Amino acid sequence: MKLKNKIHLGTSVLLIVIVILMNTAVYFAAGIMLKEADLERTATEARRIMTGVSNPAVAVSSAELLRAYAPADGMVRIILPDSTVDGVSASPGAIDLREREAVYETAEQRSVLEVGSARYARVTSPVIWRNGDVASLEIMENLQATDRILSILRIVLIATSILAVIPAVLSARVLGAVISNPIASMTQTMRHIRESGQYEQIKMNSKQNDELNEMAETFNDMMEQLKKNYVKQEAFVQNASHELKTPLTVVESYANLLRRRGKDRPDLFDESVEAIHEEAVRMKELTQQLLTLARHDESWNIQKEPVHVASFVKEAAESFEKAYDRRVDVKVYASITVWTDRAKLRQILYIFLDNARKYSDKEICLLVEKNEIRVIDKGIGIPSGDIDKIFDRFYRVDKARSRKTGGFGLGLSLAKDIGVAIGTDVKIESKEGKGTTAIITLSDISEYMATMNEKTE
Repeated sequence: MKLKNKIHLGTSVLLIVIVILMNTAVYFAAGIMLKEADLERTATEARRIMTGVSNPAVAVSSAELLRAYAPADGMVRIILPDSTVDGVSASPGAIDLREREAVYETAEQRSVLEVGSARYARVTSPVIWRNGDVASLEIMENLQATDRILSILRIVLIATSILAVIPAVLSARVLGAVISNPIASMTQTMRHIRESGQYEQIKMNSKQNDELNEMAETFNDMMEQLKKNYVKQEAFVQNASHELKTPLTVVESYANLLRRRGKDRPDLFDESVEAIHEEAVRMKELTQQLLTLARHDESWNIQKEPVHVASFVKEAAESFEKAYDRRVDVKVYASITVWTDRAKLRQILYIFLDNARKYSDKEICLLVEKNEIRVIDKGIGIPSGDIDKIFDRFYRVDKARSRKTGGFGLGLSLAKDIGVAIGTDVKIESKEGKGTTAIITLSDISEYMATMNEKTE
């Protein structure tokens, strides 16, 4: 069953049940109230009769005495302690009441009785009768007027129920359409996207501000994000293919050269092996960087610990100097401890140091101040128009596209992703021809502990 039909059916049934329950409650409540009112009216009439017939004169017969107090549609009679009747008066329409068994009551009793097809309000009350004896006065009044009122009320409630249910059912259908139409539109758009391969968006009503409009807006945002990701993925695949194509072509060319002339020319053999080895190393580095960038945030396996920045930077600088035989000048102006992943932070620092080594022949400076680590070089710098793009994958500034640098345009993108994973901000400041400064912004461990304490409280 479609959602629209489910909403229509469920809402209609619910409204019908509510209307029936409410009207039924009204009907029974009215019946109880009218019953109590009739009994109270009959009891009042019984007290009036008690006052008039109490301790009657011997000369007046009981039947004649009660005739003056007989109800318009009912009966009144005196019942003696031995359950015999001493006088009765009934209206012409209530002759059958005379045949009812007489029951002596010592206290006031109220009830509603059904005699044949009619209902009667019955009240019995003790009364002082002849010779001071206590008899029971019984009065019964027909509830025909009350039954007529309840009958009319029943018809009115049934009519109002039907009149209320019809617009309720229609409104439920409209409600189902209002709720399901945007969903149906979204489904249709998704189906069209699947068939055409195009990223379409749902048309939104700017006047609406409800959950359905928010859902449509979220869907459109998702489509826009998917479109951007698809474009990036397509560019990523094209660039990766391009980067792998060159070293594979070099390897293939030198392999063919070795197969034709390698045995006869030792110098050519050494050159080919060196070139193949160099390209193999480049492909290995590229593959490793691509695999690292393909990870999701949850697969970074972050292991945070307290890291003293000054000693950390000095150790990293010493390791880098030994590996590349490049002088790194370390200057520490602040001593802080941060809560981060030591290995991931070292990886970011090595990426910036390696870029400084590639694009600068002068001394590299490592500066620690406040909560920042700065990697400063005096190299070729980056044009201002390229600063916003340097963190994009495979993006390389034209002046840096020389293959002797060994770069793929993935290092800075990797540093950015790692920084996001460990909660560290990275950015680049540069002036063309004057050098570049890579800035790693860290969070002080005291700030981290304060944040954790607030969350604990």
